[in-house]
Formats: sequence, structure tokens, C-alpha cells
Amino acid sequence: MSKWAHSKVRSEHVSRKAVVYLRQSSMTQVRENLESQRLQYALAERARKVGFAQVEVIDSDLGVSAAIGSERQGFDRLVSEVAQGQVGAVVSREVSRLSRTDKDWCHLLEVCQIFDTLIMDEDQIYDLSEIDDQLVLGIKGTMSVVELKVLRMRMLQGRDEKARRGELKTRLAPGFAHDSTGKLVLHPDQRVRDAISRIFRKFRELWSARQVFMWFHDNEIVLPVNHWGGGVAELEWKLPTLSFIQDVLRNPIYAGAYVYGRRPVETTFEDGKLSKRAGSPREAEECRVFLRDHHEGYIDWKEYELNRKRLRQNSMRFESDPATAAVRSGHGLLGGVLRCGHCGRKLHVRYQGKKGTTPRYFCKGDYDSGGSYCLSFGGHKVDRRFSEEILQVLSPLGIEASLRATEELRSQHEDRVQALSLELEQLDYEVTRAFEQYDQVDPRNRLVAAELERRWNAKLDEQERVRQALATLRADRQPVTSEVEVKLRELGEDFERVWHDPGCPAKLKKKIVHSLVEEITVTLDEDASMLRFVVHWKGGCHTELGLEKPRPATATKTSSDALEIIRKMAPRYGDGQIAAVLNKSGLRTGRDKRWTQTRVATARRNYSIPGQREATPDPDVFTLSQAAKHCCVSQYTIQQLVKRGLLENNQVVTHAPWELRREDLESEPIRTTLDHLKRTGKLVLEGGHLRSQIALPIENKEDDNEGYYG
Repeated sequence: MSKWAHSKVRSEHVSRKAVVYLRQSSMTQVRENLESQRLQYALAERARKVGFAQVEVIDSDLGVSAAIGSERQGFDRLVSEVAQGQVGAVVSREVSRLSRTDKDWCHLLEVCQIFDTLIMDEDQIYDLSEIDDQLVLGIKGTMSVVELKVLRMRMLQGRDEKARRGELKTRLAPGFAHDSTGKLVLHPDQRVRDAISRIFRKFRELWSARQVFMWFHDNEIVLPVNHWGGGVAELEWKLPTLSFIQDVLRNPIYAGAYVYGRRPVETTFEDGKLSKRAGSPREAEECRVFLRDHHEGYIDWKEYELNRKRLRQNSMRFESDPATAAVRSGHGLLGGVLRCGHCGRKLHVRYQGKKGTTPRYFCKGDYDSGGSYCLSFGGHKVDRRFSEEILQVLSPLGIEASLRATEELRSQHEDRVQALSLELEQLDYEVTRAFEQYDQVDPRNRLVAAELERRWNAKLDEQERVRQALATLRADRQPVTSEVEVKLRELGEDFERVWHDPGCPAKLKKKIVHSLVEEITVTLDEDASMLRFVVHWKGGCHTELGLEKPRPATATKTSSDALEIIRKMAPRYGDGQIAAVLNKSGLRTGRDKRWTQTRVATARRNYSIPGQREATPDPDVFTLSQAAKHCCVSQYTIQQLVKRGLLENNQVVTHAPWELRREDLESEPIRTTLDHLKRTGKLVLEGGHLRSQIALPIENKEDDNEGYYG
């Protein structure tokens, strides 16, 4: 370095330490650009030559970019030490190594200027107290930032242009590979191709990604998965996850389409730092680059769109799509295809009854926001009516359906047999290869020979396991005999009997409904108590049906006497008190059970009888016990006053609680009579004539409340 440069290094600088900052932008540069590392480490010796006795090297940012959003622990440590006054000079081979952003660059210059810290690069020493050095560093920093942006812009433009031609190589999905010319082709391994194709075949059969996932696990069929490490994909065979099955079904690459920008990168600001993450996958048509018929696929585009639509239909979020939901195992035949004609929401289904199999369809309306249900009705009668419609459509096709069932029985094991056969063929090759490696090793080299022998034995064990599983599967296969085929044809001719047979699973019936019906719109005519349905069949046809709204089962069995008592008592009394009166009257529910508070509430709801769970208190009306306590006498005394006609009593129905008014109890004749009773112990019931006196003991025999007279 020149003497002019040395003159900037003063004693207050060399009394502190010099920090050599190293950085390379990527791990590829760290592995391959070794000369750049050597030159950066050599700066420590140059710092010593200008007078620094203590030199520290910070190299923790090797392989870390200096662009926006990056986290550089080494750079943060450098700035912290400068701010603590510990650093006399910051040494870097190039200014661009220090920062690629205006924010970090200006921050570093500001801190170095405040604490009188020099900045050294390969050619010069800069003192920030001098205006010329500030100007030069400012220009170099600006050029570094611009350089980064220009290089990045050119690289992105080149990448995007290559992607628009469909030539940009990205991480491949399992089942694909690049040939020698770089063209995207199906994987050359037949086992891999067959495994991926099997996913689509099973989805065509089962209609549900989860059912496909369960089939592979139940049958222990493994699938190929790309394991990425060091930028290279290694094929692994393992049981699939549900997310893997869903991604294969949604990925347009399997339909022969090339897409780029399917998962856009989103930049967010969290906890004071910028972070980047992949967003949700876009639809193929919404990607930055979308090229149909780009390469050979496992399915065509028409089937891909059908699969995509079916996956949306299977979603439990009913409002997300107007299509039907996935076929599930409940007994409600129309679950997932009903839509409310009043508010447009999908109808839910709940199951009730002793066995929990009786369906009830309902629209939630604005219930979740404090409102009420839009409509609800029992599903048993409705399902039966729609079964008749389905049978009318399908009965002529019964024989064809039976033939299809015969074909399915004949090939029910084909998928698993084929998968295990290919797996066994692959293992045969791997066993041979493992033996060849073991056979070629020098027997005296026991460390290597032992490991190769272990690998060979492991492959032999795996080969034997698959061979036995395949033999068992073939032995269990039962061919369809002529007798079974004749029986299937007979069942096809009598499709209605098959439909109503108890052995016919509800899930199969629902699958048939979903195959025929797009959706069913239902509205309720309150005045006529009629349900009106509009059936939208697959293919565009529409059918209108009318059906009387099914009444709850309990509504047709509750006796008229019990309903009369409930109607009379409900405005004033609670459900528990009503239940007690019904039981005292000897009345039972429609199912011959004792009345309870819950059963009374259910009956009121079924018959739209207003009421309340608990009685509404009235301070001016007393029951018999309340009246006795209010007057400080026994209940017998109150009963005698009522019996002789001196006190008026009301009862809504027989066995209902007495209703005695406060004003009657506090009237002059009653108060005089009770005062005389408390003084003499005798009850005078008519005016004051002794002939009507009744001698009562002073101690109350009917209750234990002290101070009562009777």
C-alpha cells in the first residue's frame, strides 16, 4: 500500500483490533470458488502489515447472500463491535462484500464515522472523516446495489424466457425424468410408471383422495417419492401420505401440461424481519407460464379437469363450491346434494334415533350469527321417495350394471398383484447386484465384506417377504364361477330388490345418487307444509317433486289430552312442573315413557307450543305452600278456607299447582279470621259465630315450621 494510505492509520486505530469480514453469496461458491476464499483470508496479513497487532476474522457469513431479507449474523456482529468502539478498521476484499442493500451500507458507514473506524479493501484505506473518502465509498456502495439489481433482473428475465418456451428445468414430480436431449418424458422405470398410473386408476374407482390413500395403506402398496439432497433427486419407495396423493391428483404435470410459477413466493414482514415463503398452489391456468400438451402425461386434460372438480366436490366446506360433497358412510341418501332454495346454502345432515342412523336434513341459515335455522325436515320419508325416482331411472340398466360388477370381481386383485410383481422384479435385480458387489470384494477385507454381506442378506429377506405376499395373494384369489355370474345377471334383472336388500351398503347407494344427480334444490311452503324439490340431473335435465313435510315421529304419538295440558300450562309453568302434572294425571309419552322436563320441551318444539324451561315467578300469585308461608299458617288452614268458599282458588288443570292471589289473602275477612286463629287457636269460618268454630292445636302437625298456627 502507498505511504498516503498508511498515513490514515493512526495510533488510536491500531490500539484497537482490525476485523476481516468474509462473505460469499452461495454454498456453491463456497465449495467451488476456493481462490476467492484464499484471497479474502489473506487480508488478515495485510491488516497486520499496516500496524494492527490484533486481527479478528469473521467468516460465519460464507454462503449467505447480502440481498434484501437475508439474515447475516456475521455482519450484525461486525456492526455491533464497531458500535462498541472495539474496531479500528473493517477489512474486506471488495466493498460489495460488506452489503448489497442501501440500508445496511448506510448503517455501517454511519457507525464507522461516529466511532472513527477505517474501512479497508484490497486497494485502499478509507477514512470517513474525510469528505473525499465518503464520496468514493458512497459511489462504490451505490454501484454495488445497482450491480446486484441489474444482475438479478437479467437472470430473472432469462429464466422467465426459458420457462415460456417450456425449457426451464425445475424439480420434477415423481414419475418423470429428462432424456439425453433435456426433454421431459415419463420415467423409464416401468415400476415407477405403473405406480403413478395406479393412483389415477384408484381415484377413478373410489372418487376420494382419502379413500385412495387408505387403499394403498391397507394393501401395503408403496409409491415412488423423490428425495432431494444436494440438488439431486433420489427415488425412494414408501407408503404415501395423504398430501402426496392429493398433490399428484392436482398437479397438472401429470396431464401433460408445463406450468411455471405454480407456487408464488410471498415476502412477509414478521418479528421485525423480512421472510420469504411459498404461497398456496395456483390453478394451472393462473400460473405465469401454462403450456398444455407440452409432454406425454399419465392422463389427458379432460380427466385432469374432472379430477380437479371432484376434489373440490369432496371438500367439507360446503359453501366453497356448488357441487356435491364426497360420498361418506352415513345413512342419509341425499347427504351433500341438497341445497336450500331460500338462502342458497348447502344442507347438513345429522343422525338421530336409538341407533343414530335416522337422518335429518337442515339448513343452518344465520344460526351461527345469532339467528335461526332456515329449514329442517326428517330424511327417512324423503330418501324413500327419491329411491323410487332413482329406481325408475336405473332399473332398465340393471343387467349392464351386473355385467360391470362381474368384470370388477374378475379383476379385483389385479392392481395389488401387478404392484407386487413389479416390486419382486425390482428386488430380483437388487439382490443380484448386491451379490455381485459382495462376490467381487477381497474376502480378506472383512470390514467391507461384512457390510456388503449384510446388505445382500437384507435384500434377500425383503425379496422373500414380497414373494410370500404375492403367493398368498394369488392363492386367495377366487375366480368368478359360472354360477356366480348367472346369479349376478339375475340380480341385475331385479335391481329394485337389490337396492332394498339390507345387505346393500348405504355408501354404494349414495355413490349412485352422486353419479346421477348434480344437486337438489329444496324450498319449504310453510302454509301448505309442503317441501318442493327441483332435481338437477347430470346432463342438464330437471325434475320437480312435491312432498308433504315429514312430521317428527313423536308428533303422531303424543295423546291429545297430554297436548291439551301442555298448551294450558306452558304460558305460566316450566317444563318440569308440566311433566309432574302429566305423570300425576297418568299420561305417558308417545313411546309409553314417563314425562320429563326434556320430553315436555321436545313436545312443545315439535308442536310449536311457546313456553319456557323454568316457571316465570309472579309476586302476586302464590301456590298452596307459598300462601301458607305468607300467612304463617298451615296448608290445612288454607285448604279449609278454600273449601268453605271464603278464599278463591284457581287451577289451570287438575293436579296443577293452586293459584291464590295476594289481594285475596290480605283481604279483611281472611285477615280477621287468621288473627283470631293465632290468638285463640280456633278457626272461625263464618263471621264470628261459635257454632262454626274448629279447634286446632297450636303446634303445626303438617310441617315443622315453628310459629305457624293451625
